[in-house]
Amino acid sequence: MSLILNIAVDGIAYGMILFMISIGLSVTMGLMRVINLAHGAFALLGGAAAHALIARAGLSFTTAALLAIGATMAIAFLLERLVYRRIYGLGELQQVLATIGITFIFIALVNRLLGSSLLAIPLPHFLQQSVDLGFRVLPAHRLAVILAGAVVIAGLYLTIERSRFGTRLRAAVDNRSIASALGINIDAVFAATFCLGAGLAALGGILGAELLPIDAYYPLRYMVLFLIVVSVGGMGSITGSFMAALALGILETASRYLIPDFGTIVFFAAVMAVLAIRPRGLLGKA
Repeated sequence: MSLILNIAVDGIAYGMILFMISIGLSVTMGLMRVINLAHGAFALLGGAAAHALIARAGLSFTTAALLAIGATMAIAFLLERLVYRRIYGLGELQQVLATIGITFIFIALVNRLLGSSLLAIPLPHFLQQSVDLGFRVLPAHRLAVILAGAVVIAGLYLTIERSRFGTRLRAAVDNRSIASALGINIDAVFAATFCLGAGLAALGGILGAELLPIDAYYPLRYMVLFLIVVSVGGMGSITGSFMAALALGILETASRYLIPDFGTIVFFAAVMAVLAIRPRGLLGKA
């Protein structure tokens, strides 16, 4: 029971991190119709900024995290206005090449300013403690990550599926010309969606630094992992991405605990099996 509980807690926490980082990629690929392979760079920016603010500026974890997320969203806004608006109209291959180029620019920037070593993000005292649930003592950090993921999934569902903003976003995706004729500011909707995805990636990068360590090559190291979550869940599906992230997080954690020598093989075999049965992902639509 102790082993099963450890796998469950670590797997769910890992899945929540994958979800927070990957959901922005799912939205941009599934709803905004742009292949943004630079999405992991926003998680890198958030983690690197938090590291610099804590280690060099001496700020607290909470203050540094909020400032890092805000800075990442500001950079994302500028990129969306100046660069991505020109990428939207390109073909798929051109989008891939352009966003890969953006990824390498951010890697070089972080490498130049902070070096290529791991960028540790020290946790505050309250996240280093353990919480006694009565039947089990669990790390506070894991519980905080799980709680943050639950808040994110609830907020995104209400924002995309139940709010006027979500309705405008779906309308802009389905038919830009008609949506514009109805008075929807498509540019503002796309910019807000892009910045929201970047902010969530930064949050995931900061909270998940213990599980997915931050360094300059972070976007390349985990790019395939984020794409797998989007593909298995179904592009544009918040619920699908959430289900996929949790399932993959628990699967990878369990395989590392139980069969560490074959964990990677089991993980990718499971992904191949799911996509063979459901090519568009668990909740993907044609």
